[in-house]
Amino acid sequence: MTADRRTRLWSLVVEHARGRPITVEHVCAAVMSATGLDGAAVTVLGTGFRETVYASDDVASDLAELTLTLGEGPAADAVAGAPELVADLTTPDCLVRWPVFAPAAMRTGVRAVFALPMRVGAVRIGVLDLYRARPGVLDREQLADVLMLADTVCALLLDAAQHDRSRPDGRWPEQAGLHHPEVHQATGMVTVQLGVSAAVALIRLRAYAYSHDRRLRDVASDVVARRLRFSPDLGPGSDEGGGTDR
Repeated sequence: MTADRRTRLWSLVVEHARGRPITVEHVCAAVMSATGLDGAAVTVLGTGFRETVYASDDVASDLAELTLTLGEGPAADAVAGAPELVADLTTPDCLVRWPVFAPAAMRTGVRAVFALPMRVGAVRIGVLDLYRARPGVLDREQLADVLMLADTVCALLLDAAQHDRSRPDGRWPEQAGLHHPEVHQATGMVTVQLGVSAAVALIRLRAYAYSHDRRLRDVASDVVARRLRFSPDLGPGSDEGGGTDR
């Protein structure tokens, strides 16, 4: 994925937010705009529970509910860690794999389902479940867009979870950067500098702020003002900032 494409995707997310704090809804809207898919749902996984935290429409909500109720389907299988890209639910293979889910999904008007697992290492965060009313594959660029934006959804979910609990020193964590305009801009710039997704760029920004005992917004302001630049060539343990870039 090129730097221009990363920047375009991030701009699309910000455009859907329209100046408001970026949420899962805005990222899912960007996914649909970028790929032409018809709907999206985000399900969070926890110990002994699954919860759908966002659905773009009734059909997306029904698909998530079918997965939860039936315990089968692309989203259920994606939990294991591999994307499930189903271009046509009517194929014999799909009907064998998901004998109850596939016919039920088709009755809602769905023909293609694309389920992306959201994980950090061995930790399962959830599933981004996308659908289309007509059969058809995602091309290479569309899949790259979906994977990058799924990382962004994952970052938002992690940030929300972190904000719900205090740090060991008793201080509450700073709100998850995406709520501040300067962090929008800095995240987009770091995606280009490092050639990574927005989710990874935000993690790098937060790691730098934490290790230098600075506020995230202050670090972001330095990036936007080109007083701080991130370099992909720095090895582990090196200073994350690459110096000035005026």
